[in-house]
Amino acid sequence: MADILDKILAVKAEEIAKAKKALGAAAARHQAEAAGKPRDFIGALRAKITAGLPAVIAEIKKASPSKGVLRERFDPAAIARSYAQHGAACLSVLTDERFFQGRAEDLSTARTACGLPVLRKDFVIDPYQVYESRAMGADCILLIVAALELSQMRELEAVAASLGMAVLAEVHDRAELDLALDLATPLIGINNRDLHSFETRLETTLGLSPRISAPR
Repeated sequence: MADILDKILAVKAEEIAKAKKALGAAAARHQAEAAGKPRDFIGALRAKITAGLPAVIAEIKKASPSKGVLRERFDPAAIARSYAQHGAACLSVLTDERFFQGRAEDLSTARTACGLPVLRKDFVIDPYQVYESRAMGADCILLIVAALELSQMRELEAVAASLGMAVLAEVHDRAELDLALDLATPLIGINNRDLHSFETRLETTLGLSPRISAPR
């Protein structure tokens, strides 16, 4: 079976190169810095936990490579408002276009529709994308450990921190978890889906979650 993650990352590298030609890194950083103060993603989760409530990061996703279109009548604003009304702590919005039919506008629209902090769910591999994320309204970025070296993650985390953004590190196995625990972020997510094969095993969470300390 072809490695799906490698295919996605190759496309992402092409997209980043094209974006940099259209808008230089310095200009992208300026847009990010002019975007205003991010909403407190970590604080929103902690507030729910303190109140004894589920700290849910609710996802807005139109399609996936494995399932195709999930929602034909896709209205990010309406979905965001519904999630907020039903107690979500934060939002996660897919912005990858080629494989998930997402758009930057989906994130911006969802964030404008409610007061919740928003994570940009995409394949972030370059500091340019962190600036891009803040400019579109993201309050948190996703770092997929399977796609990055530790040095890359530290660089991306530092750029996010300079903009006041949170970072969520996503892991699928023990080796990835060990790398994620070397980062400063308290947010670690366990993905039951192997992004190389797209196979899913619920046992992944059961095996990894006991290895994450309570403060995380």
